[in-house]
Amino acid sequence: MAVVSPLAKYKLVFLGDQSVGKTSIITRFMYDKFDTTYQATIGIDFLSKTMYLEDRTVRLQLWDTAGQERFRSLIPSYIRDSSVAVVVYDVANRQSFLNTSKWIEEVHTERGSDVIIVLVGNKTDLVDKRQVSIEEGDSRARDFGVMFIETSAKAGFNIKPLFRKIAAALPGMEALSSTKQEDMVDVNLKPPSNSSKTEQQGGGCMC
Repeated sequence: MAVVSPLAKYKLVFLGDQSVGKTSIITRFMYDKFDTTYQATIGIDFLSKTMYLEDRTVRLQLWDTAGQERFRSLIPSYIRDSSVAVVVYDVANRQSFLNTSKWIEEVHTERGSDVIIVLVGNKTDLVDKRQVSIEEGDSRARDFGVMFIETSAKAGFNIKPLFRKIAAALPGMEALSSTKQEDMVDVNLKPPSNSSKTEQQGGGCMC
């Protein structure tokens, strides 16, 4: 009789300034859709998704944090036990890029080096409004020793590769080949029940 291994769970916390597209990246990954309504995330939202990778099954717990200053005091406690920190900026908003330094430093303050950090430049569809080059993003990631990728939640560009990159970097996943990762299957698309403490009404910033 085959031995069923316990499902590995990994906590991903999404960080970044308001309106950089954190919620939109998660929504595109979870449901492959983009919502044009713009409502700011209130507090912390939570979703989870199971991924099948080669012979392993992992459950990603996606924690979407609010970018507004008034919610900053909530965030350190969510960073503290995370496996992955996804720091997002808007390529058409230079200040959001400059602020990634403080987000990355906050992750290091709470987790030291025991965490995977991915710097994500979102909204590449805003070609004419771009204020941050891909070279600048890559350089900053190298300076901090973190991973880097550009995405467009609106166009669906590089969203699955972002999560494949994260999955491959998870503890125990280093041996997965890129070809095997292409076989990823998405299942269990449902938010948790009884999570009133962390899941607030009002949706998120679909930007």
